[in-house]
Amino acid sequence: MWLKPDEILLKNAFKLWVTEEDNKYFVLQRRRGYGEGGGGLTGLLVGTLDTVLDSTSKVAPYRILHHTPDSQVYWSIACGIFCNVFSLDFGSGVTKEEIVQHWDWLQQTIMRTLSVFDSSEDITSFVQGKIRGLIAEEGKTSLVLEEDPEKFREALLRFEKWFELPPKEKLVTYYSCSYWKGKVPCQGWLYLSTNFMCFYSYLLGAEVKLIISWDEIWRLEKTSNVILTESIHVLVHGEDHYFSMLMHLNETFVIMEQLADYSIKRLFDKEAFQREPALSDPLQITKRGLEAHAKSEQFRTFFRLPKEENLLEVHESFLWVPFSHFNTLGKICLSESYLCFASQDGSQCHVIIPMREVINVEKPDSGNRALTVCVRGKRALRFSEVRDYQRLANSIRSRCGISASPQHSASSQVTCFTFYLSCTITLWCVLFVCVWQLKEKMKEQSWNIHFSEYGRGTSMFFTRKTRDLIVRGVPEALRGELWMLFSGAVNDMATHPGYYSDLVEQSLGTSTLATDEIERDLHRSLPEHPAFQSDTGISALRRVLTAYAYRNPKIGYCQAMNILTSVLLLYAKEEEAFWLLVAVCERMLPDYFNRRIIGALVDQAVFEDLIREHLPQLVENMTDLSFFSSVSLSWFLTLFISVLPIESAVNVVDCFFYDGIKAILQLGLAVLDYNMGALISCHDDAEAVTILNKFFDSVTNKDSPLPSTVQQASVGSNDKTSHLNVDISELIREAYEKYGNIRSEEIESSRKRNKLHVIQTLEDTTKQNVIRVVTQEVRFSASHLDGLYNLFKRQHFLCCYWTMKSPALLHHDPSLAYLEQYQLGFQQFSVLFSLLEPWAFCNVKSAVSLWVFRLIDENQDGLVNFKEFCYALDTLYSGSFTNKLKFLFKLHLPPAYSLYVKLTGRGKVDLQAYLKQWQNEILKKEETIKDLPRINQTQFIQFSKTLYNIFHGDPEEESLYRAVAHVTSLLLRMEEVGRRLQEPSSPSESTKPAAADEEEPSTEETATTPESSDTSSSRNSQDAGTDLTEIEWSFSFEQVLASLLNEPTVVRFFERPVDVQTKLGQARVSQLKLKANQ
Repeated sequence: MWLKPDEILLKNAFKLWVTEEDNKYFVLQRRRGYGEGGGGLTGLLVGTLDTVLDSTSKVAPYRILHHTPDSQVYWSIACGIFCNVFSLDFGSGVTKEEIVQHWDWLQQTIMRTLSVFDSSEDITSFVQGKIRGLIAEEGKTSLVLEEDPEKFREALLRFEKWFELPPKEKLVTYYSCSYWKGKVPCQGWLYLSTNFMCFYSYLLGAEVKLIISWDEIWRLEKTSNVILTESIHVLVHGEDHYFSMLMHLNETFVIMEQLADYSIKRLFDKEAFQREPALSDPLQITKRGLEAHAKSEQFRTFFRLPKEENLLEVHESFLWVPFSHFNTLGKICLSESYLCFASQDGSQCHVIIPMREVINVEKPDSGNRALTVCVRGKRALRFSEVRDYQRLANSIRSRCGISASPQHSASSQVTCFTFYLSCTITLWCVLFVCVWQLKEKMKEQSWNIHFSEYGRGTSMFFTRKTRDLIVRGVPEALRGELWMLFSGAVNDMATHPGYYSDLVEQSLGTSTLATDEIERDLHRSLPEHPAFQSDTGISALRRVLTAYAYRNPKIGYCQAMNILTSVLLLYAKEEEAFWLLVAVCERMLPDYFNRRIIGALVDQAVFEDLIREHLPQLVENMTDLSFFSSVSLSWFLTLFISVLPIESAVNVVDCFFYDGIKAILQLGLAVLDYNMGALISCHDDAEAVTILNKFFDSVTNKDSPLPSTVQQASVGSNDKTSHLNVDISELIREAYEKYGNIRSEEIESSRKRNKLHVIQTLEDTTKQNVIRVVTQEVRFSASHLDGLYNLFKRQHFLCCYWTMKSPALLHHDPSLAYLEQYQLGFQQFSVLFSLLEPWAFCNVKSAVSLWVFRLIDENQDGLVNFKEFCYALDTLYSGSFTNKLKFLFKLHLPPAYSLYVKLTGRGKVDLQAYLKQWQNEILKKEETIKDLPRINQTQFIQFSKTLYNIFHGDPEEESLYRAVAHVTSLLLRMEEVGRRLQEPSSPSESTKPAAADEEEPSTEETATTPESSDTSSSRNSQDAGTDLTEIEWSFSFEQVLASLLNEPTVVRFFERPVDVQTKLGQARVSQLKLKANQ
C-alpha cells in the first residue's frame, strides 16, 4: 500500500533490511526474517521480535524508499502488508504481489518522468505530491464504493473555492494526476464537471490553474511517448495539454469522452441531442448517469433497437445453442421491451427476443439456476447458471404482460416491385432466366436450411454462418424480409401499427421546402429502372419520402434519401420501406441526413484513419488523404448505390444492414486496395477519379436476374476495355477476408474522437466566414476579431450551460446565415459589453447597456449578432471624436432611449424578412450629422449624466467635469438667446400657436411632450396678464459637437487610443467570474 511520505534515517537500518531492487531514485527492501533465506540468526531474531509484538507495533515486511543521488535522506513511500497476521510461518504471513506491482508502476511510469527535472528538490517534491495523490485516489475509490459522500463533498468545496465557477456548475468526478506544463509535470487534481475540465496544482509556492470548457476541445485521445508511457491528450485552440499518471486512466478517459460528447451534442448538434431525453438537464448529470447512458447506447447500437430502449439488467449466463449442441457463455441484456443475448466466447452468436413474442417463462431446475423462455413458433431458449435467475424470471414475466402487436410475417411475400422487374425480361433471355432461377433456388435452399437450424424471424440466432450467407448474396425473394430483420425495422413496424398510414394521410397535400425538393428529385431516382418509369413507383416513392419528412422535420429531406428509398422500395413493401428508411436515418447512419451531414463527415475521417492503418503504401505515395474524403462522400451517403450498378449495389446494402457502417468502410478499403497500383501512379486527382469511376463501372453481379447488357445500361458506358469485370460477391468476400478484423468498438471510438474535430472544423469555418464579412466594416485586425468572436461565442454558451431551455440555445440554428448563428440577448450582451467597452460607463445592470443594445439591434428582434456588436465596439475604440460623440448622442434618442420597448427573441425564421433586411442594408445611405433629430431637455440631462459616468475615475476627472459643466451652461445660454430672438414683440392670439410650432420641432423627432397643442384653450381660461406656458428647449447634434470641440480636455479624452489586446485578455479572465457573481 502507498504511504504518506515520511523521512527516515538509514544509519543502522540496513542491518534489519535487505535490498532486493534499486535504481537511481527508488529502493525496494525486504525485512530480514521474511521470505527466502530467512536471514540466518539475525533474521530469526528480527522475525521472532515482529511476531511477538502486537499488531500496532508490527513492521511491514516490504517497503519502497525514495531518494536522490546527492542526498542522504530517504523517504518511505510504500509497504507490503500482512496477509495473515496469525500465521507463524514468516514466508506465508505476507504478500509480495502488491509491493511488486507498486515497484513496476514506479519503474514504468515515474522513472521516465523524473528525467526532465533539473534539481533533486523538484524530484522529491514531485514524488511526494504524486504519492499523496495516489493515497487520496485510493481513499476516494473505496469511499465511492461505499457511497460515502463526505469525501466528495470535500472535493466539491475545493472545486468551488479554486475555480470560482457559478454555483450551478455540477461536479461529476475528480482524479489525481499530473499536468504537463512545458517539460515539467505538475502534480495535482483533475476535476471533471458538466461544462468544464479543470486542473489545480500547488507545489513549492507555484499555483497552476486550468479551466477548459468541453465545447472548446478539438481533439481528445489517449497517447504515449518516450517520457509519458500513457497519457490523455487534449487539444484546445491549437494548444496541447497532457494529463498523465492517472491510476484509472481508462475510466478517466471514458468519462471525459462522454462529457465532451454530451457538450458537443447539446450545444452544436441539437438534432442528435433531442433524441436523448435522459441527458436533457445539465444540472442532473452524474458519473453513474453517464455510464448508464453509455451502456444503453452501446446496447441499442449492437442489437439495433429503438431509441426508447434502455439497458435495465445484465446477467451473465450460458445459453444452450441447439444447432451446435453446446452451451455458449455470454450476457443476457434486458430492456423495457426486449430480451437479448450476446456470446462472449468468440462464437459471435447473438439473439434478440421481443417481449411481445414471449409466451412463458419456466424454471425447470433450480439446482443449476436455469430458466427457459418460450416464444411463439414453438421455440424455447434455455439459459443456465444465471446467478439471480429468480429476479430475471420475474422481470421477464412482468414485461410480457404487454399485449402483442401485429408482427412482420416472415413467410409472407415481401417484394413490392418484383413484377416490374420481371416485365423487362423478354423472351430472348429465357435461358438466362432459367440459369438465374437455378442460382436463386440454390440460395433460397441454403437460407431455408439456415432458418431450420437457427430459427426465422425476430428470434433468429445471428452467427458467423449468417454473415457468410450474407457475403455470398441474399436471394431476391428474401431480401426485404432480411433487411427488415437485420436493421431492427421489423420491431419498429410491429410496435407502431397504423403509424405509417396515419402519417401519409396527415402529410397529404402539405407544401414545404422539403416537399418541393422531393418533387424535384422524384424522377431522378433510378430513372433507368422500370419500376420508376411509371406513376405507381413514383407515387410510392413520393409517399414514403413525404411521410418521413413529416415525421422528422429536423431532417426533412436530404439529397441521397431518394436514391436509397428507391432501392428499398424494390425489395420491400411501401410501409416496410418507410421503416427501413427510419432505421437508416435515425439509428444506423446517425447525423448523415441533416443540414451539415456531420455523420458522413465523421465517417470520412474514420475512413482516413483506416487508410493510414491498413494501406500504408497508399499513404506514402499520396500524403494528402483529403482527396479520398471528397471522393468517398457519395459512397457513404448512398451506400455505393450512386457509383455501382444497381444489381451490384444491393449486395452492398445486404452487408450494410447486417454489419452497419463497418461493411461500407471495409468495402471502401477493398476498392482502394484493388486499385492501389493505378492510384499510386496518378498525376492528379482528376486521373484518380477517372480510375475509380472506370472500376465501379466494371463491377458486375453474375447472379443478377438481368443480362450483362441490361446491367450496364444503368451506368451508360460501354468503354470497359481498361478494366476486367469484377464480380461484386468476390469484391465483398475479399473485403471481409482482408479487413473483417476491424471491430465495431474501434469504429465507434474513432467516431467519437473524430466528431470533436469535425464539428470544431465546421465551427471554425463559420468563424472565418463571419470574420471575412465583418472585417470589411470595422477597423479591427483579424487577430482581434478572432479574439472578439471567441468571447462572443463563449458568452452565447455561458447562458446555455446551466439551463435546459435557454433562449440563446433555442435560437442557435446552423442552417442560418453565418452571422445569425450566434446571437446574444440583452442579458448576455450587457455582461460582455461591460467587459469590453473602453470607459467603464456601462455596468451589467446599467440602463446605458440597454440603450446601447437597442441602438445596435437594427431589426428590433431582441438579439444582437456579431457584426452589430463589433460595430459598437469599433466606434468606441477606433472611431473619430465626431463618431464617438454621435454614438453617445444617439443613445439618448429613440428607439435606444425609450421606456417601452419590449425585447423579444426571434420566433419562426422568415426568409422573406431576411431578404428584405439585406435589401435595405444594400440601399441604405450613409447617415450624416444633419440627419440626427434634436435632443430634448430630459434626453440632454441624461446625456450629461452619461458623460459624467464616462469621465469618472479618470486622472483628469476634475477638468473633464468642469468642461462638461461649461458646455452645458453655454448651450443653455445659446438656446435662451435663440428663443428670445424668435419671440414676436406683440404676439396675437392667432400667431401664438404658430410661434410655438416654430420654436419646437416635430414631436415625433424629439419625443418631447409639447404644451402648444392646448395653449388656446388654456389662455381662454386665464387672465390676459398670465405668462406664457414654459416651452421646453432642445439642441441639435451640431450645437453639442461644436461646443465640445472647444474643450481640449474632452477631445483628448475621446481620442485616447485603446489597447485592444489588453482589453481582450482582461475580458477572457473576467468572463467566467462575472457570470459566477450574478
